[in-house]
Amino acid sequence: MSTHTRLYDSWSDAMAVVDRLKAAGIDDEDISVISPKNEEVPVKDGAEATAAGSGIGAVLGGGAGALAGVGLLAIPGLGPVVATGWFVSTLAGLAAGAVAGGVAGGIVDALTSSGLSTEEAQVYAEAIRRGGTMITVRADDSQDALVARLLDETTPVNMVERERLYRESGWSGFDPDTGTVDDVPRRPYL
Repeated sequence: MSTHTRLYDSWSDAMAVVDRLKAAGIDDEDISVISPKNEEVPVKDGAEATAAGSGIGAVLGGGAGALAGVGLLAIPGLGPVVATGWFVSTLAGLAAGAVAGGVAGGIVDALTSSGLSTEEAQVYAEAIRRGGTMITVRADDSQDALVARLLDETTPVNMVERERLYRESGWSGFDPDTGTVDDVPRRPYL
């Protein structure tokens, strides 16, 4: 089994990808989405972000609404995020650990546990903080090429280029103590 991760600058692009994955028969349980809660992410029923994952069960509009385990969580360094799929349990554990005072690397640790290198995880975490939507899909060998193709049909962010732009603007790595999505400019290249 492999894990594929891509970042999209808009929620609507990410939801188009989720719709294609689901239409191709990829199991909901193998698709995860994480995005900062903002005006583009349609959270219904006035759900509030909470620490330690007690917001699990929030309802989303759009493609991710039918995915397993929709959660609205407060993540250190990111603030309120919407998370769906298998990654929710990783993030809920992260939030619970933060409340207990025991999270060292936070979101970066959660991302590395899903298969990213520490360097990649830092760029993804920063991109999420700045408004990007990440999709992570687990695929068995028979679905590997299909999942990669479907994720790339809507052009994802070039993470090497995005890291270069971040570094040119003075960024030196993800720091969970430097603010949340509400404190960081929404444009991905700033």
